[in-house]
This record gives sequence, C-alpha cells and structure tokens, in this order.
Amino acid sequence: MKRREFIALLGGTAAAWPLTAGAQQSTTLRHIAFLMAQNETNAEVQGGLAAFREGLEKLGWTEGRNIHFEFRWAGSDQDLMHRGAEELVALQPDVILSSSSPTTAILLQLTRKIPVLFMNIVDPVGQGFVASLSRPGGNATGLVNLELTMAGKWIELLKEVAPSLTRAVVPYNPATAPYADLYLSHFKSMSSSLGVEVIAAPVADMDEFKAVVAAQARESNTGFVLMPSAFMSGHSRETAKLMLQNQLPAIYTTRDFAKFGGVLSYGNDIADNYRRGASFIDRILKGEAPSDLPVEFPVKFALIINLKTAKALGLTVPATLLATADEVVE
Repeated sequence: MKRREFIALLGGTAAAWPLTAGAQQSTTLRHIAFLMAQNETNAEVQGGLAAFREGLEKLGWTEGRNIHFEFRWAGSDQDLMHRGAEELVALQPDVILSSSSPTTAILLQLTRKIPVLFMNIVDPVGQGFVASLSRPGGNATGLVNLELTMAGKWIELLKEVAPSLTRAVVPYNPATAPYADLYLSHFKSMSSSLGVEVIAAPVADMDEFKAVVAAQARESNTGFVLMPSAFMSGHSRETAKLMLQNQLPAIYTTRDFAKFGGVLSYGNDIADNYRRGASFIDRILKGEAPSDLPVEFPVKFALIINLKTAKALGLTVPATLLATADEVVE
C-alpha cells in the first residue's frame, strides 16, 4: 500500500472512532433499581414514576433502549424491604432509587458503593444518610419531602376547618417513622399557641391504629394529624374511611388520602419531586458522585380539600381556605 493511501485510510478510520464510541455509549444499557415502600397499586406513587420516566426521556434516557428498571415493591413490610434490598444490591445496578426512610436505611446498611437516590424522605442528616445537605459525602443523596416546620401548618389548617379542635392525635409507626420525635417537638411548640393539646400515639400495626382511633373518637373536639410515613401511606384508603366512620376530622400529607375521603391533605407535590429526581439519575449515570450532589427541598405544594367529607363531618370550610385550595373534591 502506498504511503498516501495508508494515511488516507488511517485518517478515515480515526475519524470513525468517535462516532463508534458515541454509538456504543448511547446504546449501553444502564440499570436502575427501585426499592419501594409502597404497594404497586399506589396511584400517587405511580403518578410520580410516570413523571420520573418523562423526566428521564427529556434527558435522553428511554426505558428498554438505554436504561432498564428493576422494581421491588415492599409496602410497609419490613421483611420484604430487607429481602428486596438484598436482591437489588446483589444485582449491582448503576443506581438504586429508594422511596422512604426505612428503605434508605436498609440499603445503606448493605452498600456504601452503589449510589442511592432517596425520594421524599424526612431529615436525611438527622437520620445519618448524609453528612450535610450541601455536601452529602457518601453514596446517597436525593430529595426531602417536607420541612419539619410543616407540622405547625397542619395543625393550623385542621383548626381552620374544625375551630372547636382542642386535641390533636398524632399516630405513627416507629418502624417507618424514625423521625417522629422531630415532628412531635414541632407539633407541641406550635400547638400551645393554638390552644391544642398534642397526643402522640405510636402504633405497631393497623389493629393498634384502629384501637387508638376508637378510643380517641370517644373524646370531644378531637382531630388527627397523620405525619408522612410508609406505614400510613400504605393504608391511605383504609385510614380515610376509618376517620369518616368515626366522625373525626383529620389532615394528611398526600393527596391520595383526600381522594379516598380524608377531609384535608397538604404536602409537597410528589410527582414533581420524582420528575426532579430524573436529573439526579442523569448526572450520576454521567459520572457525578452522589457525595457531590446537594440534597434538594420540594418546591411545589398542594392543598386538597374534600368538601363532601367536610359536609359529612358537619364542618364548614371557610371560603378563604377554599379559594387557596389547589383542588376541591366535591
């Protein structure tokens, strides 16, 4: 081969190298695992996952083309969470998305190498998941769902629809709400100015929860505040029905409770957090370390009022509150 032809051939081959490498990179299948502390039938979480997929699509990640999803749905069952976490870690995915504090705690016990993206959790610093919000420092980062100061807002809203309220019962499952004491301190500091006594009610399962509801229903001027947790969200339909049957006003943190008959829900837009979570995945898959990705707070909140339930409970929702609602269930 003549020297000129060889150089021309070499130049043509070299020019093709970046294109070939780029094609290989774009078609490489990356693996994202999901450890979910909800049931697969949870409509609100499915809505969040739809927003998550949409966010990934916009960033160039398409399920089945260059990204693969692997799910484990555990509900609030601790055994299923542990089993699912072990299975997912064994698969060595590129990232594991964790939907709650309990699932995040379990995953971080099993791996300090695989990136973990937590979604909609409370106080990741206090729970030891990250060193700080601005510099997580380990293999986990993500988005929190609510600031602790929201505790006061929930009591304010409940008091608006039930002005005679003097007792606010706060049930929680310690296994799925290890941060409960943080919320309770905010509840208590805020409640005194509103003339409301806060009653902490730890429960281990739905039978204990039903017993608490039955006992508190016998007390006058009583309402419930359901703090966020995998246990409560896993029993949203049953909980809302139970409150209505016992003629108890209650406020919740996610819209599915209000959809199922809860009188009020106020909290962050879960779908928006999942949509924003897609950018974390994109950055991690492109080589950034979770330790360098600051934890983010929610930016969208929604107030849902179930007017039908309010009427069934004999409550009058102020027109000013109705005017600020993001959605009213008739």
